[in-house]
Amino acid sequence: MKQVNEEIRRAETIDKSFYTNQNYFDRAKDEIFAKTWHFINDEQSLNLGPRSFYPFTLLEHFVDEPLLLSCDDHEKVRCLSNVCTHRGFLLADHPTKARRLVCKYHGRSFNSDGTMHSMPEFKDAENFPRPCDHLHELPLKKWRQFLFTSIDPVIEWDSLVHSIERKVGFLPIEQFRSAPQYNMEYHIKANWALYCDNYLEGFHIPFVHETLNGMLDYGQYRTEIYDYCNVQVGIGDEGSPCFKLPDTHEDYGQNITAYYYWVYPNMMLNFYPYGLQINIVRPISVDRCKVSFLFYIYDQKAFDDMDTVNFSAKTEREDEYVVEAVQRGLRSRFYQNGRYSPTQEKGVHHFHRLISQSLNLSS
Repeated sequence: MKQVNEEIRRAETIDKSFYTNQNYFDRAKDEIFAKTWHFINDEQSLNLGPRSFYPFTLLEHFVDEPLLLSCDDHEKVRCLSNVCTHRGFLLADHPTKARRLVCKYHGRSFNSDGTMHSMPEFKDAENFPRPCDHLHELPLKKWRQFLFTSIDPVIEWDSLVHSIERKVGFLPIEQFRSAPQYNMEYHIKANWALYCDNYLEGFHIPFVHETLNGMLDYGQYRTEIYDYCNVQVGIGDEGSPCFKLPDTHEDYGQNITAYYYWVYPNMMLNFYPYGLQINIVRPISVDRCKVSFLFYIYDQKAFDDMDTVNFSAKTEREDEYVVEAVQRGLRSRFYQNGRYSPTQEKGVHHFHRLISQSLNLSS
């Protein structure tokens, strides 16, 4: 598989083997997902307080890294490994409040900052404890009320946040409230990257999404590219709900109904006048993925007026249909790769270029 040409007018799409080959699927764990930022949760939903621990698994069934959030007496939150450094036992299996974490296997205990506190029957051990006997701490970043982590990040966090804030910084995002009663999960019979490909272009909207197309002015739909994310700007058709942009905003005067942010490799932040819908694409196998829809509402009336739940479900079913059909189509002996529309598939080209760079593909 070769690197995708940086010039979109000459480039061919990434080879179909990326979506069908187990080797590329496995490589993506360490070469893509371990090096990028991932959404954990929002502070309100976590309800962390002093002496509390919140275990979670980073991309379960794929990266599958057991982690936990720890909050100390001064309410400093850290992201730590959830694996005991003695014999690899999982330390916490549910949210808990305690002064220290104690391993239920052999009693090794850890402070809230991850340092080992005590260990029975080790008084005769030499060179103990070593630095590796403490819990590994991962970087933890906060954007507004949302928490993110990465195993080994190569993406500059501040630059990523700046790219998002330039469009939606005017919104009172801290006032967006989690609405888990509306959250949805979908199991898709397609490679995770195919789902992202489909998200990253508005080219298919007039052909696949009748309702969505009725909300948007397709002729003005555009994609803006940043380093490790991009945004699709949805201009509202007549009568569509639109943002009230401040006169200092770079898009002031435009009837924008949505900002669709994609963050490499698998996160979507969809901003609407009612609030935010976060989509997380979780790889399951080379031809399966799971997509979570998480809703954060600021204006309930706008959410209801848009019939958001039914609208989102209908759009998802339509997307499911096309990406699953593509996954089946990739079995063909007569298809290897295609070309990009220079006007409508900038986001897909950007995504494929980042994959090429992450996998260090030859030119």
